[in-house]
Amino acid sequence: MAPTTEEFIPLQFGDEQLTLLERLSNACAVSGDEGEVRKIVLAEVRSHADEVKVDALGNVLVTKHGVGKRPMRVMLAAHMDEVGVMITSDEGEGIFRFETVGGISAADLPGKVMWVSKEHIPGVIGIRPIHLTESDERQKPASVDGLRLDVGSNKGKIKVGDRATFATRFIQVGPSMRGKALDDRLGVASLIELIKYAPPQIDLQAAFTVQEEIGLRGARVAAFAFNPDLAIVLDSTPAYDLPAWDTDENLRYNTRLGAGPAIYVADSSTLSDPRLVRYLVKTAEAHRIPYQIRQPGGGGTDAGAIHKQLEGIPSVSVSVPGRYHHSPAAIVRRADWQDTANLIAAALFHLTSQVLADER
Repeated sequence: MAPTTEEFIPLQFGDEQLTLLERLSNACAVSGDEGEVRKIVLAEVRSHADEVKVDALGNVLVTKHGVGKRPMRVMLAAHMDEVGVMITSDEGEGIFRFETVGGISAADLPGKVMWVSKEHIPGVIGIRPIHLTESDERQKPASVDGLRLDVGSNKGKIKVGDRATFATRFIQVGPSMRGKALDDRLGVASLIELIKYAPPQIDLQAAFTVQEEIGLRGARVAAFAFNPDLAIVLDSTPAYDLPAWDTDENLRYNTRLGAGPAIYVADSSTLSDPRLVRYLVKTAEAHRIPYQIRQPGGGGTDAGAIHKQLEGIPSVSVSVPGRYHHSPAAIVRRADWQDTANLIAAALFHLTSQVLADER
């Protein structure tokens, strides 16, 4: 049976929510050093939650209790961390060697302006001027081993173990938004709003997870702690929706900007629970929320760790499509972000135990 639209009031994403997303995007929180985002999350959720805990790994675990004898335990997860680099040695004169953290291409690094540590100390990854580079060297791919981060006179403020990320400030461009780390600060911002408007018939278990980009580590711990009846992961997925450069047609797209929330059927680490996929599709159609099916393929979300915990947890992922993730700047559509949050909000509003009682 498809959900009805009775009494559900959509979430509104105005200036307040956009300002929050901007703060989250501009924060530096490379995997293992998520403190700046965690501080924002804690300030936003404390007054709206029944329980707030920071666990041993740094996950923020939030519970908002429902009513009744035994409400369904519904886990929502969004990861706080982002890709970046870690300082590994000091070579003197403000020059530092580094290693990448998470899925980041060395080709994206030369010449990029960076923010280093919690202090957002400015730096630049050095690149030899093109007019001083031999023609045969120009064709060689970039190698992290051959790159250095230069912070100039700020050298005394940097230490081994500090993280650095792209110095890209969030902006709005017409119907679009551009910023770093929108994978997954979009999910973090949405999850904060969903906590504020949690429906009463469920126990909402919100996990703001750490270390997703380096192996879904925080989600594994969070799912074990919560022991939910089901889980929905909020993330942002690459949109391969640009024209192909070498053929007449792009045959590799998996999602498209402007087509709404991307519901996962399968990725490299998860086969989504088909009952949850069907329920989300029915919910979207009942509320006339645009949606798309993320084409099965590579990649993965926190669901890859969550669904294998305890005796197994029915899980599904829903993502905002975005171009250029894991690079200095991503592009997303504001409408896709709002529609994704509202699909989850509507699904929670109508959720009953019958969803899991149906045949897989």
